Amino acid sequence: MKVVAFNGSPRRDGNTALLLKRVLKVLETEGIETELIQLGGENVRSCNGCRSCYETKNKSCIITDDKVNEYISKMLEADGILLGSPTYFSMMTPELKALIDRAGYVARANGDMFKLKVGAAVVAVRRAGGIPTFDAINRFFLISQMIIPGSSYWNIGIGAKKGDAARDDEGMKTMDDLGRNMAWLIKKIKG
Repeated sequence: MKVVAFNGSPRRDGNTALLLKRVLKVLETEGIETELIQLGGENVRSCNGCRSCYETKNKSCIITDDKVNEYISKMLEADGILLGSPTYFSMMTPELKALIDRAGYVARANGDMFKLKVGAAVVAVRRAGGIPTFDAINRFFLISQMIIPGSSYWNIGIGAKKGDAARDDEGMKTMDDLGRNMAWLIKKIKG
């Protein structure tokens, strides 16, 4: 069993990474293999809407000058997918949005290839805008026919400066609960 996590923040060790690592730590204690991929700050091209993936049906995007096809393969191999983003003007980062758009098109073009995988959003926020970001990421999971585990609150951690989210006790508890619930769900599905 494996979960792959994508850090949509350009800050490799910022609050989004801190929150994702908290969930991954719990998953690891539950015996689930994890991988954290740094997405933010990478050159990730946006979807051009060509719909070539519907013609080729080869589980990859026609755009090959970035790592998105590698990421799609990792998502396909995983039992669970975590997508994390800071909140930029009430929305996710452009890199995460590009991954969602391209992976989403490829998945739908290839028989909904993420169907019944477990997916969860993790959001870092300074003050406001976290809920629209959380909702937008979850909509990717829902349209992909994935299963979203709940937690004890929305999967959001609050912090302005690097490391601040670690002092958000409720946010940290939410990440711990998310990790346990995600592990339970993956184990039930893999049964």
